[in-house]
Amino acid sequence: MFEFYLKRWNLQVDGAPIVTPGSHLLPVRLDDAPAMLKIALDDEEKYGNRLMVWWAGEGAARVYAHHGDALLMERAMGQRSLMQMALAGEDDAVSRIVCASLARLHAPRSTPLPPLLTLPEWFKALRSAARREGGIFLRCLATADELLAAPREQVVLHGDIHHDNVLDFEERGWLAIDPKRVMGERGFDFANLICNPDLPTSGDPQRFTRQVEVIAQAAGLERKRLLQWVLAYTGLSAAWFLEDGDVPSAEHELQVAELAIQALEGAA
Repeated sequence: MFEFYLKRWNLQVDGAPIVTPGSHLLPVRLDDAPAMLKIALDDEEKYGNRLMVWWAGEGAARVYAHHGDALLMERAMGQRSLMQMALAGEDDAVSRIVCASLARLHAPRSTPLPPLLTLPEWFKALRSAARREGGIFLRCLATADELLAAPREQVVLHGDIHHDNVLDFEERGWLAIDPKRVMGERGFDFANLICNPDLPTSGDPQRFTRQVEVIAQAAGLERKRLLQWVLAYTGLSAAWFLEDGDVPSAEHELQVAELAIQALEGAA
């Protein structure tokens, strides 16, 4: 799988392959500089590669080459990890770092847009789950429909910002990888930072309350609007997890949805 591109771009292997559900990656060197060769296996990853090219290294890893399903990009060599920082109690710093990274990604570009989906298309899974499951999914869907009916500040979104998709690129700072192909209100992109199921503390009520405040301030978002996006997103995320048969992760997301409901009712 890698051999064609190793020869095409004159790359030297610099580590073991990394296999994910959507892509195969290989650490390489390009003219002795560390790089990552990524070959997309599904459509989402392929469109994400095109979005990485469009960002042109501003807020995201720099792309050196792109051909077919393959992307050659700079490799994060820094030792810092947002997940490790969050686990060490540095949530405030993590949230501010990600908000700054998203501000760069959301900035307008003059180049033509790559192919993108809209947020209403993105929320189809939640609509299906609400019909099938009822309950809190209906509340999440109602909130999503309210937001999607009157969008604000529409931008090209990352679509999957979380603690392991913003990496330490040393002197280049914190940069994003692995985007999706979606456009919509910028508030959507901040929700997963609050409810990331891979972070054990994301369901903690005190952390939840604090990070809503920190992110709203750092990103210049209305607190209620952010809480609404968290509620909508947790329902969508839970729907995706159910589609994958991951019931524990879906239940975790719905617990965070309950925190968002409580916060919204408290603010009413």
